[in-house]
Amino acid sequence: MFQSLTNNLERAFKVLKGQGYISEINVSETMKEVRKALLDADVSYKIAKELTDKVKREAIGQNVLNAISPNQLMIKIIHDELVELMGSEHVELNIKHSPAVILMSGLQGSGKTTHAAKLAHLLKTKKAKKVLLVAGDVYRPAAIDQLKILGQQIEVDVFTEEGNTKPVDIAKKGVAHAKQWGYQIVIIDTAGRLAIDEAMMDEISKIKDAVSPDEILFVVDAMTGQDAVNTAKAFHDKLNFDGIILTKLDGDTRGGAALTIRYVVEKPIKFIGTGEKMADIDIFYPSRMADRILGMGDIVSFVEKAQEQYDEEKARKIQKKLAKNQFDFNDFIDQIQQIKKMGSMKNMMSMIPGFGKTMQNVDVDEDGFKRTEAIIYSMTPYERKNPSVINGSRRKRIADGSGTNIQDVNKLLKNFEETRKIMKTFISGRSNNINPARSFKR
Repeated sequence: MFQSLTNNLERAFKVLKGQGYISEINVSETMKEVRKALLDADVSYKIAKELTDKVKREAIGQNVLNAISPNQLMIKIIHDELVELMGSEHVELNIKHSPAVILMSGLQGSGKTTHAAKLAHLLKTKKAKKVLLVAGDVYRPAAIDQLKILGQQIEVDVFTEEGNTKPVDIAKKGVAHAKQWGYQIVIIDTAGRLAIDEAMMDEISKIKDAVSPDEILFVVDAMTGQDAVNTAKAFHDKLNFDGIILTKLDGDTRGGAALTIRYVVEKPIKFIGTGEKMADIDIFYPSRMADRILGMGDIVSFVEKAQEQYDEEKARKIQKKLAKNQFDFNDFIDQIQQIKKMGSMKNMMSMIPGFGKTMQNVDVDEDGFKRTEAIIYSMTPYERKNPSVINGSRRKRIADGSGTNIQDVNKLLKNFEETRKIMKTFISGRSNNINPARSFKR
């Protein structure tokens, strides 16, 4: 995400490294490189020029404090301008009514159906809302089946009208069903349509008129670059939508759409798609995104994701088991499940300050957990509870059962023991209130 832009901006800031002050000359050189970086990221020339001219005016004449360098000051100024460009503050969904109706719109293949389900999952898990998905795409083969399967995965009900080919009628009946059965939020999936297809654009306008949605979201693929901005404008002119879901941002190293789409249509980006899992949808915060663009990571989002999966009661039980040296493979696999729920490991690591560039060319094995799980599930319940009994013959049986080899099993057992020792030492240190200085002195 944004890796090309981040790298190019980093090169631009090198112009000011080692400089003792900000002058018109060195600011002009830096802004020239920043403008080039923005253009390479698929930001329009007009917006890139406006941003760099504004930064230049802000930077020249600034007093550089002894505590910071001109380079750091310039990064701060650009950070603030990027935040303003992307909307300054996060804008919440308008879901005050019950049921609140959310209408999904966008091009074919933009990810509407998937992100309708992702949004339903987010609202169910984070907002504790009772959500109903309405299958209104009657044109794409298997679109209704896809939504039903996704609904089963996230345990959210899906309203369908088999044989009904009128999306306006389906939407109205879906909302009526939600009112009757006490659903708090209705998310209506619609067919993908081209902005130039007048009949299809008229149809979604009729759906809007029929159900009076509280929120209209435009779903757009970030990888379409500047075309995403042009498409957003065409849809906005017709629907006057309320917000944007920017999908496939994890696959877009440029990020120009995220920077300019809000500027052009003057509507906020509300969510971003960051992966293939149902949990891979994030609330869009302009400040956090600016942090990531400038290579600062996004530690706040990282901590929030970790806290979402943190179970205080389980943590207490594990702490007690560690202290008594009773931590076993049942606990270990439970921890793995919590980590997996946080989303893509590469995406999570890129949120940690300083890791973004490090992770750029690292191939993270997202299937590594599957191998570990296969090995653990090939153990008997007794072996999972008593890892010390796993001898040579048991290791061979476990390897055969999991489709791995003895070396994989040995590696897991070794890692498990090392993890258990480290965690026990940490727990003991906390409980004994060890003073590191006193320990070092001894």
